[in-house]
Amino acid sequence: MWAASCLASCCASCTCGLCSSLSLILSWILREVAAPLLQKIPWINTFAHTPSKEWFQTNAVLCVSLGNFLFFAIFALMMIGVKDQNDKRDAWHHGGWMAKIVFWAVLVALMFFLPNVVITIYETMSKFGSGLFLLVQVILLLDFVHTWNDAWVEKDEQKWYIALLVISVVCYLATYAFSGLLFMWFNPSGHDCGLNVFFIVMTMILAFAFAVVALHPQVNGSLLPASVISVYCAYLSYSGLSSEPPDYECNGLHLHSKQVSIGTLVLGMLTTVLSVVYSAVRAGSSTTFLSPPSSPRIGSKKPLLKAGDTESGKEESKEGEPRPVSYSYTFFHLIFALASMYSAMLLTGWTSSTSGSELIDVGWTTVWVRICTEWATGALYIWTLIAPLVLPDREFS
Repeated sequence: MWAASCLASCCASCTCGLCSSLSLILSWILREVAAPLLQKIPWINTFAHTPSKEWFQTNAVLCVSLGNFLFFAIFALMMIGVKDQNDKRDAWHHGGWMAKIVFWAVLVALMFFLPNVVITIYETMSKFGSGLFLLVQVILLLDFVHTWNDAWVEKDEQKWYIALLVISVVCYLATYAFSGLLFMWFNPSGHDCGLNVFFIVMTMILAFAFAVVALHPQVNGSLLPASVISVYCAYLSYSGLSSEPPDYECNGLHLHSKQVSIGTLVLGMLTTVLSVVYSAVRAGSSTTFLSPPSSPRIGSKKPLLKAGDTESGKEESKEGEPRPVSYSYTFFHLIFALASMYSAMLLTGWTSSTSGSELIDVGWTTVWVRICTEWATGALYIWTLIAPLVLPDREFS
């Protein structure tokens, strides 16, 4: 049962991932080449004075993103209330691959016929949706590191404890070594870069705080999750600092702005794909993570039959009972819908086309989004450690 649910989840995530990947590639291509074409479409270029090239680039990306978002949002709404595999909608979730791709393509094409005001409204909504997706990324990361740590601790062998210690030490060394590089890159001599120094110092303080809280006697913590979260926070700090405008005097990577921009985009895309795939696999392999509240957990014990019941009666009962779904299909599609919004913000730099920048994921809005995500990650991790102490009456698993 576990293998079947995991395989089904992987198949569904591969198909949804294909649509997401196609939308990312299409958005990237249209962002680079579609501006001259969109300028000639009368219902898009409705302005007395033709907007800048960047406006049409952003519009193309948002149209593709909106089509992708609606595709997954529609399926999320369709899957509300699916609790067992006898529901006809279960087949819609796991099958009809070609029909889904055609439906996705039609939706994306139709978005280019919508009024510009609709695209503008979606752009605003995407900022909030992307924030939710970043929060989901953090939750998935916390779930991953805790699962990893628990899996090695349960082996109860010395070699696994040594492996945990070695990886933790390596992660902490990497965190502080990387922080030193950030001082070199984003705090050039002769300039007042107090804001950058504050960001980097906060990253180092957070990493130290993670270890202190995790190793406190009253906290049920471990060094491995603290070290992995520290590395992730260091990456977010670098990602935010590297997104500073190329003309900012404290951006030591300004001579390589284009390469850094593309690198950030690729890392962002990989993070997006890994997040949605991990959420799908985790949902399919777990009986509690993302499972519908009202559905029984797979693997739960059923009441024993009375002595007078026959073996055939047991088999008929098992065959007649509907098999519950192992995860929430609605939440599954919502993850991809939010990822669609996040991808649009990644390609447009979280700002409107009026910013006039042709670089990807660059600007002060992007900087603060990354830094705030880092701080939210730290706050959530510390909360997972101290929550049992603050709320002793609640059960945390």
